[in-house]
Amino acid sequence: MKNIFCILALFITCSIHAQKATAPVTDSGFYKSFDNTPIYYETSGAGKPVVLVHGFMGKGESWKKSQLYTDLISSGYKVILLDLRGNGKSGKPHTDEGYSNDAEAKDIIGLLHYLHVNDYYAVGYSRGSIIVSRLLMLDKNVQKAVMGGMGTGFTDSAWPRRIMFYEALSGKDVPQLAAVVKNVQQSGLDQTALALQQKWQPFTTPKQLGTISKPVLLVCGDKDEDNGAAPDLAAMIPGSKYVKVPGDHGGASKTKEFSNAVITFLQ
Repeated sequence: MKNIFCILALFITCSIHAQKATAPVTDSGFYKSFDNTPIYYETSGAGKPVVLVHGFMGKGESWKKSQLYTDLISSGYKVILLDLRGNGKSGKPHTDEGYSNDAEAKDIIGLLHYLHVNDYYAVGYSRGSIIVSRLLMLDKNVQKAVMGGMGTGFTDSAWPRRIMFYEALSGKDVPQLAAVVKNVQQSGLDQTALALQQKWQPFTTPKQLGTISKPVLLVCGDKDEDNGAAPDLAAMIPGSKYVKVPGDHGGASKTKEFSNAVITFLQ
């Protein structure tokens, strides 16, 4: 129950509080993905490209509330934000095909090709880390990857947490998630799209993770137990590094310590 309310607190915090970016958006618009779903994106700064992948019920704009966004730009990186399909300004398919077969990872790969980006770094948080794991499987252009707020839960195709969210968002009575569903409805989010994201959320097996040869950083809050143990996930990825920072699932990604860990790793 505590973990569920951490998710709700994260969503509410992202909706209310904002931190001003230190650099203007240099490019923004829509890219039509492989199935013609429009994907909204923004780029800021200049230098080595870093793609920031947001979490569940989030959007690219959510990263602007973090210290990391500001620090990446001031450190000389080109930051690429996008709204994953089903979120923000991007298209919101209401079909299984719209979210199955790594649709979200394919959106990112296609967007980077559209932007003429070759080698890049990928940083995800929470569900965004799950998508980053798929980029590591599918795109040789990923040079380094950061997976924040994630443990081993997503390596199970029948992850109970994923199934619980899918059922609640599909209309089943799940008392533990009643507040989350209510907030989705009151905030005007697309509940059907969110349910489909959970239904078709990708998973990467421990065997697949064991084939990763790129540098990977795992960063997790010292009070974050939402998605399994991050040290156990690090043990599945050869040569990966695990860093613990202060905070719970909703707060760790916004801290200076999280930003410092990521910047140090990328540099």
